Amino acid sequence: MLRDGSTVLIRPVRSTDAPLLADGFARLSPQSRRMRFLGTKTTLSAAELRYFTKVDHYDHEAIGALSAADGRGVGIARYVRDAGDPQAAEIAVTIADDWQGRRLGTELLSRLSERARQAGIHRFTALVAADNAAMAGLLRMLGACLAGRGPGTVEYELALVIPPGDPGYDQVPQPVSQRC
Repeated sequence: MLRDGSTVLIRPVRSTDAPLLADGFARLSPQSRRMRFLGTKTTLSAAELRYFTKVDHYDHEAIGALSAADGRGVGIARYVRDAGDPQAAEIAVTIADDWQGRRLGTELLSRLSERARQAGIHRFTALVAADNAAMAGLLRMLGACLAGRGPGTVEYELALVIPPGDPGYDQVPQPVSQRC
């Protein structure tokens, strides 16, 4: 249940979810598409739909939120492990325009973080449009630090703290504090 009382079903993305993803993308405003893809994007190709839905749930994870009222896709969060640094993964979060501001992105990112920790990922990175205040705010609220700037973009890093008592807690150095 989200803060406005609406309910969603959150589950891993399946290879059969391409129609849900295409429908969700079609409902995004041009602004939301630009924020997610860092440029103009009018359609998702068949190859992109395959890539976004055929995930291995280890190196490439994606979880989606479906509206309990109508079953439509309303949000998705994903990570892709960095091939050069297997303890890091790049993240992306997209929330349907009419579902923004309900803390769905926070919930999806929290669940994605748990799955990442289970897969041995200790740090997220995110390349965000410089004017994407919602994603920047979400990342900062979770303790992300500014890692760099590019033309029209900002990069963040977020350490994934493993809770005490979790398997592997003693094997991973825990940050004393997040220094930005």
